[in-house]
Amino acid sequence: MIIPAIKKTYNGKTVLNIPETEIEDGSLTVILGHNGSGKSTLSKILAGIIKDDSGFFLRLPLKVGYMTQASLPFRMSVRRNLLLNAGSDLSAEEKHQLAEKLIDEIGLTEYASKNAKKLSGGQIERMAFARILMKKYDLLILDEPMASMDQAAIPMAEKMLLNYQKGTGCTILLITHSADQASRLAESIIRLENGELSGKETAPLSDELT
Repeated sequence: MIIPAIKKTYNGKTVLNIPETEIEDGSLTVILGHNGSGKSTLSKILAGIIKDDSGFFLRLPLKVGYMTQASLPFRMSVRRNLLLNAGSDLSAEEKHQLAEKLIDEIGLTEYASKNAKKLSGGQIERMAFARILMKKYDLLILDEPMASMDQAAIPMAEKMLLNYQKGTGCTILLITHSADQASRLAESIIRLENGELSGKETAPLSDELT
């Protein structure tokens, strides 16, 4: 997969300016950088949410999934939230089985029938994370998907993400500011600093989660 050269300017200030970059298909690549480094801007352009300076939305020839930093719940049960994003390739029974499996793995079984709007912020993020994994994508972009989760939920979510990648062969771009998380999950790391590519490296997967 080739990420084209991208430039984004706001009010005369360049917030993102990266050259064409190749990502290995089927890999879990981490986009790593501090707040303000351009990570979220990059994720939104790749997901087709905002335009770059060319004035056009980026159209990747892929089925793309995108989870924002502040994913919102629908006013219905946790279970129904997940089922809304179920893939059309699954039967009704398979959709329900997958939803129950993901709800259990993310630690929300006792809240499955609860209105998702009444969950805490961390629980909503867990629900949204499980929801995005209900469907198979060619490219899955996750913008700080675990930033609001409690510490006990993060290992569960990381294991679910690795299992999803293995099961689907999906290319995953994980946006994070956490070098520790990058070292645990990434097969390769792209570093951003002040909107520019400051480094790209391979990172052997930690045995901690495998």
